[in-house]
Parts: sequence; C-alpha cells; structure tokens
Amino acid sequence: MNQLEEAIDIDKQEEWEMRPGGMLVQKREDGTEEDGGPMFKIKVSYGSSFYDFVLPCKFTFGELKKLLAQETTLEPEDQRLFFRGREKDDAETLLMAGLKDHSKLLLMERPASKEKKMEEARKKEEMMKSCAAIAEVRAEVDKLSQRVSSVEASVHSGTKVDEKEFIISTELLMVQLLKLDSIDAEGEAKTQRRNEF
Repeated sequence: MNQLEEAIDIDKQEEWEMRPGGMLVQKREDGTEEDGGPMFKIKVSYGSSFYDFVLPCKFTFGELKKLLAQETTLEPEDQRLFFRGREKDDAETLLMAGLKDHSKLLLMERPASKEKKMEEARKKEEMMKSCAAIAEVRAEVDKLSQRVSSVEASVHSGTKVDEKEFIISTELLMVQLLKLDSIDAEGEAKTQRRNEF
C-alpha cells in the first residue's frame, strides 16, 4: 500500500467505525449518546428554583421525575411536568414530546399532594397540642402525688389527718383525670394519655 492509500485509510478510520455484527457505519458526532440519539440540555423550573440537566433524548418524563425527586424532595407521583403548557405522560420520551436542546419545563406539585401535606401538618400540630396538655396534667398529678404521699406518711406515722384533706386530694385528682379524659389524642399522644390513666 502506498502512502496515499494509507492516508485515505487513516482518514476513513476517523469517519467510520465497526458496529457489533460487523456493520461499518459513520462515526457518531460529539453530543450524542451511545445509541446515536442526541443529548438535550434542559432547564426545569419549580417555584423560584431552576434545575439544569443534560439528558439523552430517549429519557422518559418518569425518569426525569425520579431525578427531580432527589433535587426537590417532591415524590415522583406528586409531580406534574409541563412542556409548552401541556402535562407530559411518564412514559413519553423527551424526543417524542418535541423537546430540543435548551428546552424549558415547568414542574408543579399535584394539588392532592399539597392537601395531604397540609393534613399531615394539621395532625402533627394537634398531636403536639395534645402532648403539651398531657404534660400539663402530668405535672399537676405529680404535685398532687407529693401531697398524697405526705398525707399517707402522716397516716402511717399515727398522726390524725383531717377528713377534708382526703376529700380535697381525691377531688383534685378527679379533676386531673377528667382533664386527661377530655384531651383528644391520636398516635403517640393517645399512648401517653393511656399511660397516665
């Protein structure tokens, strides 16, 4: 082979490549993924935040939601992705949806997800209030417990105790029991309330 033929062969090696199965194909250009599809640089806006990704064109919106879940802590099933004003299906690929390099997407939270979070926050707040009320009753019962213990010690030592002291202590304990019974409690607070009985 002469030098000219070798130069042509070298030039051809740069433009062509051998695929599995022996097929000779033109080399892929930069900016493509392994199977020949282009890579898209996209921007996703969520509230006042922006997230940049470089993804293969065959990437699905469902896969993108998983990536966004890591960035936003918003679970994939609670996400809605929009491109050109239309919500995208999880199985649809970026290419099928018509995305191109530097496309922009909008991420929104599903209304049911917001309602669920608000309900969870409300329940948590109620539980905190219940726990605080139980703690208050517990503190009062501890004080009364000391009073009852001193009366008990007096009785055991032979000291005469006025009957009024028994009645007052009993009534004060009953008031705390009624307070405890009136506390509406769920979850951990319910367990605490049951332990106080």
